[in-house]
Amino acid sequence: QVQLVESGGGLVQPGGSLRLSCAASGRTRSIDTMAWYRQLPGSQRELVASVSSDGSTNYADSVKGRFTISRDYAKHTLDLQMNSLKPEDTAVYYCYVRTRWGPVERIYEKEFWGQGTQVTVSA
Repeated sequence: QVQLVESGGGLVQPGGSLRLSCAASGRTRSIDTMAWYRQLPGSQRELVASVSSDGSTNYADSVKGRFTISRDYAKHTLDLQMNSLKPEDTAVYYCYVRTRWGPVERIYEKEFWGQGTQVTVSA
């Protein structure tokens, strides 16, 4: 099992910055993918950015050039640096983890979600 604790959300003015952090504990050695999702008011949850097991990253078009995702393998944390924030970035942001374990012949998978942290961008 993996437990996720998120922090860093809050109220910020347009053009400002926030840094979200997600701390993972438990079966951290089994983590292969970590990501940030968000759910805008009245919308479905959507991918913001992800980090694969090989370190490659992927970003939603709406945040490219403004957000940066990073994983600290020693501290078992996932950060999201959000710059040049816009009102349309207002959402609940969720930390996501996918774990894999077992022999190659029989791989087990399980996903975990944080409880979410509110980000509000408003003047």
